[in-house]
Amino acid sequence: MTKIDTTSQVGFGSQVRKSPFFEATQRWGAEGYSVYNHMYIPRSFGDAQQNFWNLVNDAILCDVAVERQIEITGPDAARFVQLLTPRNLSKCKVGQCKYVFITSAEGGIINDPVLLKLGENHFWLSLADSDALLWAKGVQIHSGMDVQIHEPDVSPLQLQGPKSRDIMCAIFGEWVRDLRYYRCTEFDFNGIPLVISRTGWSSELGYEIFLRDGAFGDELWEKIMEIGGPMGLHVGHTSTIRRIEGAMLSLITDMNIENNPFEMGWDRLVDLEMEADYIGKQALRKIKEDGVKQLFVGVELDGDPLPNPNGKHWPIVMDGDQVGKITSAVYSPRLKKNIALAMMKIEHTGLGTTGTVETPEGTRQITVVPKPFYDPEKKITSG
Repeated sequence: MTKIDTTSQVGFGSQVRKSPFFEATQRWGAEGYSVYNHMYIPRSFGDAQQNFWNLVNDAILCDVAVERQIEITGPDAARFVQLLTPRNLSKCKVGQCKYVFITSAEGGIINDPVLLKLGENHFWLSLADSDALLWAKGVQIHSGMDVQIHEPDVSPLQLQGPKSRDIMCAIFGEWVRDLRYYRCTEFDFNGIPLVISRTGWSSELGYEIFLRDGAFGDELWEKIMEIGGPMGLHVGHTSTIRRIEGAMLSLITDMNIENNPFEMGWDRLVDLEMEADYIGKQALRKIKEDGVKQLFVGVELDGDPLPNPNGKHWPIVMDGDQVGKITSAVYSPRLKKNIALAMMKIEHTGLGTTGTVETPEGTRQITVVPKPFYDPEKKITSG
């Protein structure tokens, strides 16, 4: 049988958007992409373990323009943003960022963005993968509030890793050292409009650089690499290994609209007592009163190193019954263990509980362990 070469049929269509950094990532060696928020995102620059070591030992620059922004402005913007999330934002200051959940009327998780407060009535929601813009516009129609909602021309980069602070200071100035964890500021970089925040999706020290004009994408990338490269900055992609080590949630992979914040272990992001109303408040109150039936936990898997990061859900079995599922799994070369995140029936979530899971490489034993798997007190990111 003649083997058909299908590689020529793989292309980048106009239905999926390219980021302002797309051509730069190709020049710098991107080997694979996936689609996130209707946009291409680089998923490989070669060996995933080397990308992990570059992140935890040096620093990496990632194109995360797929983190699209919902911009909310207008006289009622603060009240409207609070309507979307159960996290109490009453004390959120201008220049502050907050990790929040956007919840449905049933208390389900629609999105888990980082909120940036740029002005008293000026907010961005930096999105995970979902059409939350459409949700916000739908809520606006029935809210009766005076707000404007749209997706601005904003494209973030992540510069993450232990060398990130020194690199950022070399590029943008020594003032970066004073930027506190989960804070942001507007900045003009030689005519390139930016917002810079002390945030990131890596569980490492890091920053996000929000480009406010896509026309400067190529120029910004090259300027950052020109200065940062000699200081140890590598091109890279978000590290599945490091994010699982840090037990960072991935929307769709680890949770969806059928899950609620209590199941995910984020009780502190739900304020049931505040006076302000929000979508899902009554449902979340009932869930809290009744107690959750399942819980998000960390597990270790025995056996040889998993060959690739797992994005499929493997059923967890105990005494012949399915009691949960693995949502994300990977081999950590630093911990020298197979580690995973899992959703399990709450009666089986005690530390040390064991079960089995069927993987493509065969049956493995799993053990429930504490999470995060590394740096449990988050000293690296907040330091």
